[in-house]
Amino acid sequence: MHATLYDFSPVVRMLLMGLLLASGPLLMVYLRNRRSTPLGRMHALTLVTLFLTFDLVLFGAFTRLTDSGLGCPDWPGCYGNASPLGASVDIAAAQQVMPTGPVTPGKAWVEMVHRYLAMGVGVLITVLAIAAWLGRKSKDGRAVMNPWWAAATLVWVCIQGAFGALTVTMKLFPAIVTLHLLGGYVLLALLTVQSVMLAQQQGVGPPISTVSVRLRLAVFLALALLTLQAASGAWVSTNYAVLACTEFPQCQGSWWPQMDFSHGFEIWRHLGFGQDGEHISFQSLTAIHFAHRLLAMFTLVLLALLAAHLRSVPGLRKLARNLAVLLLLQLATGLSNVVLDWPLVAAVLHTGGAGALIVVLVQALVSTRVQRVGQAHLANSTGLKA
Repeated sequence: MHATLYDFSPVVRMLLMGLLLASGPLLMVYLRNRRSTPLGRMHALTLVTLFLTFDLVLFGAFTRLTDSGLGCPDWPGCYGNASPLGASVDIAAAQQVMPTGPVTPGKAWVEMVHRYLAMGVGVLITVLAIAAWLGRKSKDGRAVMNPWWAAATLVWVCIQGAFGALTVTMKLFPAIVTLHLLGGYVLLALLTVQSVMLAQQQGVGPPISTVSVRLRLAVFLALALLTLQAASGAWVSTNYAVLACTEFPQCQGSWWPQMDFSHGFEIWRHLGFGQDGEHISFQSLTAIHFAHRLLAMFTLVLLALLAAHLRSVPGLRKLARNLAVLLLLQLATGLSNVVLDWPLVAAVLHTGGAGALIVVLVQALVSTRVQRVGQAHLANSTGLKA
């Protein structure tokens, strides 16, 4: 049954649902930190929001992998209703036309729960931005909080909402779905920066470590390569190219199978089709999968070397250990996706593992600084005089 792509009639009820979902974490943070300082409460709320945003990324992967992205084919509600309950007649009519199609009661609920969670996270990020702005200065005029990171996060979550809408209204357009997933990772990075900075302000986190220019540059490069790898993984998932290679280390019984990179990496096209309107070929899907596999090898080696170097910095040993564990998890879940026929749990964990790796690398960036030449000379001079 046809649905209007944008129907804002249920938006007020959905906002109320977001407020209701956010009230639980807000009340919990207040009750557990009511005797803390404003910075302490802000830090606690940021950590809770980061945790729930990570959960939202995982549930977004679950929504995509269960083909529930079009469970409600309009936005922001479901056939103009705030929940699938009110859309039961329209859902039944759509299912009658396509019994195993994109619209079923189960898929509609998965899609709407994802939207409810997104609105709840949006409310929490809005509260963070307001709190950061109100608490930017103390009574004596001293700077307390930096409101710009929270403001940037609020702007970005609005952009994420727009990508979420386009994901539905553009019928799972691969480029939009990929950008939507990457946008979730950006949210994780922004919230991680704030949580580490707030911990440093209170003196409850590890102190900032001084590292060489080369090591800090390596962290930047690792984060850039990981972002590219995450985009490649999203491209594999959104084009359903995981099963193009069902063996490892070879693919289709060959070290270099027949592939079509030019059509596989046509970015602006509809799902399942090339820019010429023809169905995308199996060779194109193989190219998408194989490129991700090759890039994964480079990423794994670089991040493993980085973890080994971070272990030499006393304040970063825990981050190095977390990085190594997550790399092993990514390797295990990535191989499971290939040889075990794309199990849902492994696929969701693989998406979550990429997000966790981004959090760890951003933590490493915020927790380090490069020692200036003048500071190093002064330290050496002091040591000589002593």
